[in-house]
This record gives sequence, C-alpha cells and structure tokens, in this order.
Amino acid sequence: MYRKIISFIAALVLTTSCLFAQVNIHDSTIFTPLIYATYGYQFPGGDLAKQFGSNSSIGGGFMLKTKKNWLFGAEGNFMFGQSVRNTDSLLSNISTRDGFIIDANGFYADMVYYERGFNFFAKFGKVIPLLSPNPNCGFTLVAGAGYIQDKIRIHNPGNTAPQLLGDYKKGYDRLNGGPAVTGSLGYMYLSNMRLVNFSVSFEFMQAWTTPYRKRDFDTGRQDTRKLSSQFYTFKVCWIIPLYRRAPKEFYMY
Repeated sequence: MYRKIISFIAALVLTTSCLFAQVNIHDSTIFTPLIYATYGYQFPGGDLAKQFGSNSSIGGGFMLKTKKNWLFGAEGNFMFGQSVRNTDSLLSNISTRDGFIIDANGFYADMVYYERGFNFFAKFGKVIPLLSPNPNCGFTLVAGAGYIQDKIRIHNPGNTAPQLLGDYKKGYDRLNGGPAVTGSLGYMYLSNMRLVNFSVSFEFMQAWTTPYRKRDFDTGRQDTRKLSSQFYTFKVCWIIPLYRRAPKEFYMY
C-alpha cells in the first residue's frame, strides 16, 4: 500500500513538473508549484502551557505560487516533545505514597512522558519581492485555518505495568483537539540557479480545543473545559520548486 502511495506521489510530481513551460525565474514572475519540508521549534501559551513545555514539529506541504505572487496550499505537521508538566499528580491514584508505580513483577516501573500531536492547515498568502534576487521571492505573509490535536504519551518500557495497558492508558493521556488558525511573517528565497531554496518564518497559532476522553481516571470526572491555547513557532523550510528552467541563450558570430 505504501509503495503505491509513494509511486503515485512521485508520478504526480514528475507529471506536474513537465506540464509547465520553460521559464526564466531571474527576470519574470512565474507560476510554479512548491513542495516543501519543514521543521519548527514551538513555545506554548494559554491552557497548553499548563500541560507542556516547548516542543518540535516536522512536516511538509504543497503550495501554488501564482504569477502575481499569491500563495495557496496545504500543510501538515507532527508535533513531539519531552517537556510534560504535572506528571507527579497525573498518576497519583495508582502510585505509591512516594509517587512510584508498582509493576506486575513487584518493582518500580519506569515511566516516561512525551507530548504528541499533529495539525493540518489550508493556507494562503502573499510574496512581497523586497531584498530578493528575483521577483519570485522575498518577504511572505501567510494565514491559514485547520485542525490541531495533542495528548500526553505515557511510555512504560517493556509494558510491565498492567495499570497502564490498553484503554487504561487512555484515561490519563488528556487527548484534546479542535479548530485552529495561524499566521506567519517570513522570508522565502528562490535561487536564480535553483540550487538553494528555503524559507524562514515566525508563526503564531491560536487553537480552541476540547478534551475527547469521557473520563479522566485521575480525577474520576469528565473534563468539560473549553481550552484556548497558542503556539509561537520559529520555522525553517526546504523548498523544491517544480518549474522547468529556460535554456541559456548562446550567440554565435
């Protein structure tokens, strides 16, 4: 199944690349698809900051840049981190007085906590060709709307603690999700020679989420709060533009 998906994406990229006429990016504004991979380092705010510290995100996206330098596309990211707050109280109802979990062998169980989540957005924006080597790149203003979800991943190496197997673990993971909007200010660089293409940006994200679990086992109640959270992200992207470069002109005398 995965091989078929990869083959389809590769064929789509090659076909799309061949559909566009040869262009000269150096002196004209062009229409081109952009495929990119992205990494971001995020700082949380609002309700999310009470549960998690800073985290990373990796992902990718696809955009169309028009001849008038408008951007339209979609992006998805996987979020991950190891800074989880309030872990001492999270499993307090199944812990010893000293805060340890006793596993099936009668030993203290090793517990590791992670942040896990994902988001995806439809995006649109504008390229402002200032301080740029050609009219197709420069400062960028981008906005978007989409969905975000995050949770606590509780990891017990070896799965020795039956208190945290299967659905029992879900009672503590604080899974939540909901709509989100995002906006960013950055700079996109598209090389005249198509050797180096990248962007850097600062992105702000606002999310409105609700808890998904019917009951949190540590409190014995359903969490009915409406959560308002923010992400402040420094992001870098590696871009592959899919245009065919015009051949160089040669003059013979």
